[in-house]
Amino acid sequence: MTTTAFWLAGRQATGDATFDVSSPWDARTVGTVSVPTDAQVEEAVAAAHAVRDEFAATPAHVRAAALDHVSRRLAERTEELAQLISAENGKPIKWARGEIGRAASVFRFAAEEARRFNGGEAQRLDTDAGGVGRLALTRRFPRGTVLGIAPFNFPLNLCAHKVAPAIAVGVPIILKPAPATPLSGLILGELLAETDLPAGSWSILPVPNDKMPALVKDERLPVISFTGSETVGYAIMDSVPRKHVTLELGGNGAAVVLGDWASDADLDWAATRIATFSNYQGGQSCISVQRVIVDAAVHDRLVPRIVAAVEAQVTGDPSDASTDVGPLVSEDAAKRVESWVDEAVAAGAQLLTGGKRDGASYAPTVLAELPADTTLACEEVFGPVLSIQKVDGEAEAFAAVNASKYGLQAGVFTHDLQTAFRAHRALEVGGVIVGDVPSYRADQMPYGGAKQSGVGREGVAYAMEDYTYERVMVLTGIDL
Repeated sequence: MTTTAFWLAGRQATGDATFDVSSPWDARTVGTVSVPTDAQVEEAVAAAHAVRDEFAATPAHVRAAALDHVSRRLAERTEELAQLISAENGKPIKWARGEIGRAASVFRFAAEEARRFNGGEAQRLDTDAGGVGRLALTRRFPRGTVLGIAPFNFPLNLCAHKVAPAIAVGVPIILKPAPATPLSGLILGELLAETDLPAGSWSILPVPNDKMPALVKDERLPVISFTGSETVGYAIMDSVPRKHVTLELGGNGAAVVLGDWASDADLDWAATRIATFSNYQGGQSCISVQRVIVDAAVHDRLVPRIVAAVEAQVTGDPSDASTDVGPLVSEDAAKRVESWVDEAVAAGAQLLTGGKRDGASYAPTVLAELPADTTLACEEVFGPVLSIQKVDGEAEAFAAVNASKYGLQAGVFTHDLQTAFRAHRALEVGGVIVGDVPSYRADQMPYGGAKQSGVGREGVAYAMEDYTYERVMVLTGIDL
């Protein structure tokens, strides 16, 4: 099998070592990836540091054209890339196709933002006598080279969320794709290499995790954008307290179903959405449904619908277009989910369906009466498991959502507009999705969490702000 090269300062390169990427579905080797040497990593960082002023001065139309090109090429190669994501990640092919479409949109949004970003804001200063004849002009400028660290669960789209905003603002980026799923991220290099971006403005390096501490601490990389686990994210932040670090971390997403969501059609919709989005991507999404908080008024009618909808999820070969739920990213991941469910059942949780593992696959699972002190109740399961909790009324439901160290997104099924605004005010999360599950995300909207779900925001325009800072210029002798 041909070894896949990495991308060093805009060109393909190979190192002295390789590693194999295996399918979590059938363990076949999907690809072999070259690992950069320490000297090659240093070369990439030095090149990014050297080109930062040139890249910042690159005209907006050049950066926008490059982003538009990547967007078009992703769309043209949708099927090829979807097959690759499905193979290396285990993601069902229908979800993989959707991921390609989202990544193409991210680059398109970035092209649009590149054309309108940094236009400047004028502020008159003669509001006080000492400011007469003075005008302040504020613009945003790059903080410096970004180290982007991407996870395995959306191996292309979350790489896009690191790379596209950086290009849009003219910030060099070193991208590290996840070790389990590097092939999708490396494909971006093929498309970027077709553009006129300056050499050194981007590198894609599949650096082993044990080599990352030195890269994280490198002073030439003043911005770190990390998406992944809470443990790793906060360890990075703690190790570089003077850097600008953005973290998109985990959650244990809650879907609240209130008493006014009561018709048969309402409950069928809620059950279908909850079942789908507790299991899509194998539950390996930070905003998958993990907790269902149901008002007692509709609880007994909703629970059997949820169980039936979960049991209707088609599990199996991710390359089959009919498959809803494929394997987890590894057998170890499935074993961890299994251990958490077994612990919960032993502690008194009621298993309504599922609870079985087969290799790297774990059956879609529903629990009730989950004790509050179990691991499954407190942590992010990152697997196809949900629990159902009965509450009495809106206030108790919102308190249950907030009784978590995480606060990424929450879904609230209600028809009442006042309730929706109360939820927006009361819920300690980064996003409230009304009339649907917490799993909805549009790639242009601000996305991120409160509490231990991270700091900063993804979403192209918001990441561009994170990658830059405001610089004011005061003009004197201005006749306003």
